[in-house]
Amino acid sequence: MTNRFTSGNAALALKVIGVVLILSFLLDFLILLLPFQPTDRGWQINLSTALVDRGIVPMVGLGSLLIGYWIDGSNDGSPKGIDLRFPAFILSSVLGLIFLLIFPLHLNNVNQAKAQTVSQISQEADQAETQLKNQLNQFQAQLNTDQGKAQLEQLRAQAKAQFSDLLKDDQKYKQALENPQLPQSQKDLLKKFKANPQELDKFIAQQTDPQGLANQRLTQIRQRKEDAEKQARDNAWKSGLRIGMSSLLLSIGYIIIGWTGLRGGGALQTGGRKAAAR
Repeated sequence: MTNRFTSGNAALALKVIGVVLILSFLLDFLILLLPFQPTDRGWQINLSTALVDRGIVPMVGLGSLLIGYWIDGSNDGSPKGIDLRFPAFILSSVLGLIFLLIFPLHLNNVNQAKAQTVSQISQEADQAETQLKNQLNQFQAQLNTDQGKAQLEQLRAQAKAQFSDLLKDDQKYKQALENPQLPQSQKDLLKKFKANPQELDKFIAQQTDPQGLANQRLTQIRQRKEDAEKQARDNAWKSGLRIGMSSLLLSIGYIIIGWTGLRGGGALQTGGRKAAAR
């Protein structure tokens, strides 16, 4: 008697847990639909991701619910209260179909979003290159004038004077090398200039050469473009693999649970009627 009472309480608890998990998922599903934007690709991707991430919750709920009914059946052969097994199997089949549709839909959306992102990155990089070339042409046009040439020579002379003063003063030079806030690359340059003063002239010429600076800037733009495109492709690949495979596995699980239960529904009903007759 005590064992039957204990198993009855366990069955009730499992049923309650199962119903709560299933209802919480359905509530989350309704909330995720808001605001309803079925034509927005980003909305579809976010919805698919959220559903798949929560997809195991109703499966646990279904398992808990069915185990509760199994415990009831092992006690006296008939379920107590309202029999929710048939609606649960229907829900499982519907969820299996939903997750099966998410698999190709999400892959297609991710691929299209990736293509759009890569195209946008390419356009922004092209605009930056065009702007850089225009600025270079304007600057070179200014340097072709006597005033521009004089300003450039003055700038080079000031830079050389500042470095020369630092290199000639051993105390300032030592303080600069011991300064923890000064990057190591700049310290290496100072050592290089100290060992060979001609390297200072080459460095200043390179840093004040418009074409050289433009080439460096162009290399940075193209490198950032490649990094951004690679990141977009990696994110799309990871999302497609994780969400796509998870949705496929969830669909298989739900379809097996739903179709197996529906196919055996007649046997359950027959067994229930026999138990009731006894």
